[in-house]
Amino acid sequence: MNNLWGDSLSGFWSAWIIIITLGTIALSVWILLANRRTDKTPDADGNVETTGHAADGIEEYDNPLPKWWFQLFVLTVVFALGYLVFYPGLGNYAGLLGWSQEGQWEEEVAQAEERFTPIFSQYQEVPIPELAEDPEAMQVAERIYQNNCAVCHGSNAQGGYGFPNLTDNDWLYGGEPENILTTLNNGRNGLMPSWQQLGQNNIENLTQYVLSLSNEEHDEERAEQGESTFMAVCAACHGPSGTGNTALGAPNLTDDIWLYLAPGQEVGDSIRQTLRNGRNGHMPAQAAYIGEERVHLVAAYVYSLRLAD
Repeated sequence: MNNLWGDSLSGFWSAWIIIITLGTIALSVWILLANRRTDKTPDADGNVETTGHAADGIEEYDNPLPKWWFQLFVLTVVFALGYLVFYPGLGNYAGLLGWSQEGQWEEEVAQAEERFTPIFSQYQEVPIPELAEDPEAMQVAERIYQNNCAVCHGSNAQGGYGFPNLTDNDWLYGGEPENILTTLNNGRNGLMPSWQQLGQNNIENLTQYVLSLSNEEHDEERAEQGESTFMAVCAACHGPSGTGNTALGAPNLTDDIWLYLAPGQEVGDSIRQTLRNGRNGHMPAQAAYIGEERVHLVAAYVYSLRLAD
């Protein structure tokens, strides 16, 4: 059975909406007609009794609605009934014109595709490094970026907590055109496992060692103790020197760039939190949403940001 939020309403909800809608219009018409005339008659001087309501010395006379005002109300009722005949508004009734917001949206999308697909296809034939140098193409690409990517990476593409900065040269999966295309087409799933099983002491030693890799202030003695633990459990992904691995999306720990560093947070606290709880990042595939032609343009735009750094 379809529910209220499905493609169509159930018989009960459809009837309920029809009754409420038409009943409201009928009630409005009754109120309008009931107040069309008054049983009060003017006196010899043309004066009419007041209703007894007064505000700031202004009294309300018991007069019927002006004719033009009454006619406007009638026109709104006629318009409402006409609208409900031609357009959907009464439960499952689709209207004589068969219009729907989904149909209009699909028609507009089809028109846009017919107009813009040849342009995007032309851009797709241009290599990304060359396309990144085309100012006109980058204006188009920037609009696509703002509509689809800025919500996470920011309108300035400088990212935020958990969302990479696209304007620097620190790339988890590599910043070459083919890497960017793979990311946009297929998405990425990054996983940093939790290491609580190491115990609080080892986690603190590891934290101090990671701080030492990027020349952050650290406890030298604890860092020395954490090095062996790093080699045993972390080097497989981040490399023995901690410079990361773009094949795995393992970040470089030596460049003092931290994806999960909240504003005002100490670097050491962020590292401890990562080691205790792990991290789970997801970059959704975009080709299914915007098409490969637009992905090619966005890839060129992101690549141009890297060149500008």
